[in-house]
Parts: sequence; structure tokens; C-alpha cells
Amino acid sequence: MSTRLRNIGIAAGLLILLVVGLMFLRGPKPVIEIKGEHLWSVGPLDITNTLFTSWFVVAFIIVVGVLATRRMRLIPAGWQNAVEAVIEALYNLVVNTVGERHAPRFFPVIATIFIYVLIANWFALLPFFNVIGKVEPIGAEEAHFRENAVVFKESGLFLIMPNPTELEFDVDESPCSGLDGEAHEHCLTEQREHAIEAAREAEGVDPDATVGVIAPFFRSVHTDLMSPLSLAIASAIFVEYWGISTLGLAAYGSRFFNFRRLRRGDPMGLIDLFVGFLELIAEFARLVSFTFRLFGNMLAGEILLLMMTFLVPLLLVLPFYGLELFVGAIQAFVFAMLTLVFGALAVTGHGDDHEEEDRPADVGEAVTATEVG
Repeated sequence: MSTRLRNIGIAAGLLILLVVGLMFLRGPKPVIEIKGEHLWSVGPLDITNTLFTSWFVVAFIIVVGVLATRRMRLIPAGWQNAVEAVIEALYNLVVNTVGERHAPRFFPVIATIFIYVLIANWFALLPFFNVIGKVEPIGAEEAHFRENAVVFKESGLFLIMPNPTELEFDVDESPCSGLDGEAHEHCLTEQREHAIEAAREAEGVDPDATVGVIAPFFRSVHTDLMSPLSLAIASAIFVEYWGISTLGLAAYGSRFFNFRRLRRGDPMGLIDLFVGFLELIAEFARLVSFTFRLFGNMLAGEILLLMMTFLVPLLLVLPFYGLELFVGAIQAFVFAMLTLVFGALAVTGHGDDHEEEDRPADVGEAVTATEVG
């Protein structure tokens, strides 16, 4: 009987939370932006919210590193113990994948990628992300117009408040259909102005109130395509550097441009050239794969959280936060492991003139496992 009453109480509590959240704590409809929103400009540098957030991630990692190492002890405890456990686990992973010979070279890059991506992904789950920011007013011009907006009392710094007054702009573009060029743009601007004024009057909005959307100061770093792309480029540069510095430029280049058998008059040399061409394409394809794997998963996760917070506020959204904790860790591990595995393949000899004795035994299996992720 007590179990049944407890279950009924839990169900009733969740139902009450759902009703209260939907009636009193519902936020505005999420505005999904693919690129990072512009916050400020410092000379020629445009600072977006994803770049601004990345600085906080780096600062947090530095602070944790300082706290963990300011009082080093032979028997670690506290921050030192936690950080050493993570570093040791990562180092053992690198050693088991590439061996003792290459581990000291690979480890700093792999550890940096994993820790940065992990912290950046988990930072995005903090409650002030996508909530506090500056208002971007809605204008009739193409660069500023949106179909939905929120009413704000004044401009400046804002929090997204529950149950805001939302406006939807229904623009009639039919009068502009027969026009071209500047006349078409001018007509659309006028129609948008009429739609904005009509929406203001329908909702009884104060003429002095600001109508716009919030450009948040803090946003998940890897939901901006430029961030995963920059990491992918850095990863590719290190992989190529490891390969060239280990095998030499000529030996490593023969992986892509192998004229050895062709110079001897062997027709099979054409196959070597074709295989090398495919290898070269694969190098560039990695940039696309690395970038969109991380970008796609993080953007989908952010959209999921924004939509579920809008649809089912309060505690009912917590399971989705748990899911994103897991996804964020998996994506950091996959990105770091793929960099590690491709680095191991780059330092491995190719062709008849290179020995295979230094090839890690489990590289093939690691490539397959991480690509699945």
C-alpha cells in the first residue's frame, strides 16, 4: 500500500510541476541560430558568444590546473588527486594505443583536445547558458528581420523571463512579387514594417518597448561550426607533422604520390597513384568528418534541451541533461581518439621500403571502434 501511495504521489508531483511550468514558467520559443551571434567588435576582431564562452572554458581549465599544482604532494589529495587520475588514465590510453615510443609526443595534444572538448561540452549545460545576453532589436531590413520576437521593457542586459510577451509577424509578400532589384527590397521592407506595427497593436505593446531577441553571452562552443572546424584543422596539422617528422618528407609523401613502380615501367604503378589519390582525399575528408560529427551532435543536443525546456519546464527536463552529459563525454573521447589513431597511422611505415615493427597492434581495431562513435 505504501509503495502504491508513493508512486501516486510521485506521479501527482510530476503532473503538478508540468502544469505549473507550462502555466507560469514557460519561456519564449527558442531561436535557433547556426552561427555564433555577434556581441562586440574589438578593432577588426568580431567577438561572438561562442568565442567569448571558449575564453571562459580556457580560463576554467587554467584555474583548475593552478589549484591542482600549487601544493604538490607525494601522496596526492583533493584537486591534485582528481587531476592526476584523469591525466594518468589519458596517458595509459595513449601508451596502449601507440606504444611507449610515440606516447610522449602524442599525449599533450590528445589530452588537451579531450579536456577542452569535454569541459566545453559540459559547460553548455550550466543554467545561465542561452539565458542572459543583450537584445538585438527587430528591424524591417533583411539583416535584422525575424518572424518571431519578444517584447522587452528597455534595452541593455536581459534575462529570459518566464511567460514573455511574444510577437509573430505575418508579412504579406504578394504585393512585391512582380518587382525586381531595389524596388523588391524596398517593397519587402515596407511590408515588414506594416507587419511589425500590426503585431504591436494586436498585443497592445508600449510604443517605447523594445521588440527583439536575446543574443546570449554564453552559448555552447561547438554549436558554432567554426569551433569544431578549427579543432579539426589543428588535429590534421599535428597528424601531418607527426608523420613527416617520423618518416621524413619523402617517405611520408610517398603515401600520396607513389611513383616508385611507375618509374620502373610497372603498369601496377597506376594503381599506386590511384590509391595515393584516394589517401589524399581521405585526409581532407577527415576535416569534414571531424567537424560535422562534433558540430552536429552538439547542435542537436542544444536544440533538444531548448525545445524540451520550452515544452516541459522544471524537473521533467533533467533526464535530457543527463543524456547530454553522456553525449558530451563521448564526443570528446571520439575526437581525441580519432586524432590519436590517425596519428599512429601517420607514423607507421607504408609500402615495401618501410618496416612494420613499430605499428601498434590495435590501431585497426581502434579506428573501427572510434569511427562508429
